[in-house]
Amino acid sequence: MVAVTIRNLSDEAHRALKVRAAQHNRSAEAEMRAILEAAVRPEGRVRLGTALQEIGRKHDITNADIEALEQVRDTRPAEPMKFE
Repeated sequence: MVAVTIRNLSDEAHRALKVRAAQHNRSAEAEMRAILEAAVRPEGRVRLGTALQEIGRKHDITNADIEALEQVRDTRPAEPMKFE
């Protein structure tokens, strides 16, 4: 886990944070974690797996289609690029 220090937080912001934490029955530290998590990981974010699943449904891709692609796929290791 990472520890974060917040410097120069105004007294008003600190009091408001403590009030908000009390309203949510959490410590001020737990409230800060919740605020930061919500800010950087919003609920409406697009997740890669969900996006790929939607693309598959939109284009009616089935497991049989994926299996067919796997059968014809080149399984040899890729050659490294040369910049000469």
